[in-house]
Amino acid sequence: MPTRTARTAWNGSLQEGSGQVELSSSKVGTYDVSFPKRAADDAGGTTSPEELIAAAHSACFAMQLSAIVGEAGGTVESLEVSADVSLGPDKDNGGFKLTGIALTVRGEVDGLDADGFVKAAQDAKVGCPVSKALTGVDITLDAALA
Repeated sequence: MPTRTARTAWNGSLQEGSGQVELSSSKVGTYDVSFPKRAADDAGGTTSPEELIAAAHSACFAMQLSAIVGEAGGTVESLEVSADVSLGPDKDNGGFKLTGIALTVRGEVDGLDADGFVKAAQDAKVGCPVSKALTGVDITLDAALA
């Protein structure tokens, strides 16, 4: 299996500095990052590690769920997946940490009833490689057929 690469160039202090994240493997873009905007409610046109994790998690989960639905005898017509990744203080170790991830999926699926879809989504949450990598974070799931 391949290895994918991203690179960040950072200049300056945490509060006054900024950086650029390059998606090196795909070459689809370079995106600005800064800590003040990372910690603000409005991202102001910059991305953050949390948004990038949310993108990775939602995409990985969608792929895993599609596979599990197929294994269960269903066919995915469409999946709408969002991942909300929260950042907060790390009271035990200082600094910050990911405080939770909320996965939400709505699906149009043939061949599975609502209970079968929810079971497939739960299995996907456990089996998704990104979920496995993030086992130290509380991950919740809201799954339903559209």
